[in-house]
Amino acid sequence: MANELHLDILGTSFDIAVDEDEAYLQKILAQYRAAVENTKNISGITEPINIAILTGYLLCDEINRMKRQLEEESIEVNERTLNLITKLDQALGTYKNEQNL
Repeated sequence: MANELHLDILGTSFDIAVDEDEAYLQKILAQYRAAVENTKNISGITEPINIAILTGYLLCDEINRMKRQLEEESIEVNERTLNLITKLDQALGTYKNEQNL
């Protein structure tokens, strides 16, 4: 089920049709508007197209940093899990030896 979202930002207005619910669309739009305002504040850029391009670039940077962090955390979790499995295997082996199983 496609929903229409009316975008009116940086002096441009248009509608898009997407397969997401209205609340989600409004949340994403609010996040983008906040990102645009942040870009304006930190850059001093006033041209709408330049603001939009820089905002997109900054959002992509943020996404990639988050992906890298998740990958690093995933590697750490995997290493800890393998370490725990090794310790459990050793403990079970010791227990079996003590029980003469």
